[in-house]
Amino acid sequence: MVPFSFAGHELAALAEGALFWPSRRALIVADLHLEKASWFAQGGQMLPPYDSQATLTDLTALVRRTGAAELWCLGDSFHDSAGCERLPDEARRLLTGLTGALRWVWITGNHDAALTDHCGGAIMAETEVDGLVLRHEAEAGETRPELSGHFHPKLRITQRGRNVARRCFVVTATKLILPAFGSLTGGLDARHPEIVRAVGPRAEALVPLSDRLLRFPLVA
Repeated sequence: MVPFSFAGHELAALAEGALFWPSRRALIVADLHLEKASWFAQGGQMLPPYDSQATLTDLTALVRRTGAAELWCLGDSFHDSAGCERLPDEARRLLTGLTGALRWVWITGNHDAALTDHCGGAIMAETEVDGLVLRHEAEAGETRPELSGHFHPKLRITQRGRNVARRCFVVTATKLILPAFGSLTGGLDARHPEIVRAVGPRAEALVPLSDRLLRFPLVA
């Protein structure tokens, strides 16, 4: 974990694409997109059906490593609102083990706006926690400090003649967009005009490594 300050709070960025909030012992993730593969399968496009188990296995490991007592999911946790009903038995066991052991909150997103409680945890459209707004998609006019997901930001750079893409956090003084945590998710370039529109022009991409946090100013 690499600590940094945001809006007066000490947070820690994890290389896996999650945030840890030490004072609350809270783990924050965005865009799990559980059961994405099974959603595509319903339309005849067959993908390996292990995405949910892989994502939840990684999430379980992070909970154990951080000692988290709370877990906040910032929307699009399922690829569609019925995704929880399609979870394979092992993935469901992992998920209900987590929701039963932690204070777990699902913030709904555009993919799972009609999510209902089949897997445990509380469901909210958005909320404010200790002065930080938690929602799925950043609102350009929001003046309060805000944590969100939705855009799956990735930093793309050319290094030694090679194109490199790494998931990243996008941050300004009052906005922090998390990368997608799910194992079967793509990414939007962190310099994309839609991200700039949401956060404003003075943003940085944060790329956490095991021992340091790389910062890259974003110029659209």
